[in-house]
Amino acid sequence: MGRIWEDHRASVIALGLALIGFMLSAYIVPEEEQVVVIAAGEPVRTVNTPNGKTEAGLYLRIPFYERVARIEKRVLDLDMTDEEVLSNDQQRLLVNAYARFRISDPIRMVERAGTTDGVRVALEPILNSVLRQELGRRTFSAMLTAERGTALANVRDNLNRQARQYGAEVIDVQIKRTDLPDGAPLQSAFQRMETDREREARTIRAQGARDARIIRAEADAQAAKIYADSFGKDPGFYDFYRAMQSYDATFAPENGNASSSIILSPDNEYLRQFRGRR
Repeated sequence: MGRIWEDHRASVIALGLALIGFMLSAYIVPEEEQVVVIAAGEPVRTVNTPNGKTEAGLYLRIPFYERVARIEKRVLDLDMTDEEVLSNDQQRLLVNAYARFRISDPIRMVERAGTTDGVRVALEPILNSVLRQELGRRTFSAMLTAERGTALANVRDNLNRQARQYGAEVIDVQIKRTDLPDGAPLQSAFQRMETDREREARTIRAQGARDARIIRAEADAQAAKIYADSFGKDPGFYDFYRAMQSYDATFAPENGNASSSIILSPDNEYLRQFRGRR
C-alpha cells in the first residue's frame, strides 16, 4: 500500500484536486428552476430560462469567481391582506385580493429586486395602489356584476406594466372577498344602497310616464287625423256616428240609474236618427 502511494502520489493528488474542483464548479439545474450565473457582481449568463437556449441539467462554473442565483420558474403568488377601499358611491369596502406572477426576465430580476421575495415586496404596494384606483372608479353594486371581470383585467394590465421593471410577468389578479365593514357602517351602507335604488326606480317610472304620455298624444293625434279624413268624405255618416255615441252615453244603464226616465217629444231634434231623417 505504501509503495503504491509512493509510486502514484502525484496521480492521486491530481485526481483528488480534480474531484474537489469538479464538486466546487458543478451545479444541477432542475426543471422548476432557472439560474443566473453572476461573476464579480454582474450577471454573465442564464440557464433554463423561458424561451432560452439552455435547458435543465448539469453545468459548470468557475469556483470562487462565479456564483449561482437560483430563481423559481413556476408561477408564484402575491397575497394582499385585507385593505379598506373607498368605492365610487362612497362605500368603504374590505378587499382581499391576490395576484399570480412568474419571473420572465431573471437577469433584470436579480439586478432590480435580488430575489423573488424582493419582487413580492416591490409589487405588493403597487397592487394595493392599482386596486384602489380601479375600484374607486366603480360602485359596490358594480363589483357584483360582470363589470368586476373588466376591473380585474385593468388591474392586471396596470400591475403587469409595473412588474416588468422587476423582470416579472403578472398572469392573473383575482379578488378573494369583498365585504362591507361590520357594525353601524354596514347598516348605513345598506340604507344608502336602498335609497339609491329607490331614487333610480323613481327616475325610471318618471321616464316611463313621460314616454307613455308622448305615445298616447301621438296616438290620439293620429286617430284624430284618421277620423277627420274618414268623416270628411261622408259628413252624413259622421253625423250618424256622433249621434250613436251620444245615445250610448245617455241611455246606457251603466251611465246612470236604470229606473230613471227621459221624456222627449217625438219631433225632438235629438231623436232625429231614430226617425230615419237627418
